[in-house]
Amino acid sequence: MADDAPVSDANFTADVEFVEYVVRHIVDNPDEVSAERTIDEMGVLILLKVAKDDMGKVIGKDGQTAKAIRILLRIIGSKNNARVNLKIVEPEEA
Repeated sequence: MADDAPVSDANFTADVEFVEYVVRHIVDNPDEVSAERTIDEMGVLILLKVAKDDMGKVIGKDGQTAKAIRILLRIIGSKNNARVNLKIVEPEEA
């Protein structure tokens, strides 16, 4: 294969799929998990949204779960020469 497409190519979604897969298996409300991928000058940013009740599970004790997901995302990004960051979006009050 002679794919010289940059990381910003819309076809590259392994990072978003990974985050959604992992988080859906952690939370109680997997249908409310959504991840959005954006690209800027700093690299790839994944915005993760979960139900309010699931925030604690995604963040984990002392932030350990979120930290582990971020570490794994950096590994995925390094294999594709990209800097991947994860931001967990605070759910809006209803």
